[in-house]
Amino acid sequence: MLKKQWPAFVLAFVLPLLAVFWWWGGFNPVSVTETMAGPYRYAYLDYDGPISNVRKSQRAALDKFTAANVVAGDTINVVLTDPRAANGKVRAQLGYTLDARAPIPAGLKEGRIERRPVYVAEVQAATLLAPSKAYQALSDTLTARGLSIVMPTVELYRPAGRADRIGTFSLEMNR
Repeated sequence: MLKKQWPAFVLAFVLPLLAVFWWWGGFNPVSVTETMAGPYRYAYLDYDGPISNVRKSQRAALDKFTAANVVAGDTINVVLTDPRAANGKVRAQLGYTLDARAPIPAGLKEGRIERRPVYVAEVQAATLLAPSKAYQALSDTLTARGLSIVMPTVELYRPAGRADRIGTFSLEMNR
């Protein structure tokens, strides 16, 4: 009986999961390079808590941009502490990049990152999947060179601008 049902199981469960993983960019390659990045000007909220709740605070920052009628740029997260060392908790600055002359929305702080040499891992993938792919690729590249990931890191997510496309996630670590 089980032998007759495996094609139906594959069609009903496995193929849809693979299709979603593909759609989210799960099979897309991650490029890791050494380059110069920045400068960035951004408005942010301080965050201290479980990494699983970062998206809620990110949304709160966007709500402040909307309330102030200020155009939010790319998503930017400056991750200050390593969540692996603190049982999934992280300290971070969560916000959005700003135009050079844009005002800081009420309730947010201004941050600046100067131009600097970095390792950058970049992937086109959905926001839920991209960070793990980028951190793993960066870790693999650094390990091969006898190095490891050092905080802080800067995470940038640039939306594709269309609902049917996924954006680009960049993970930067100072060299």
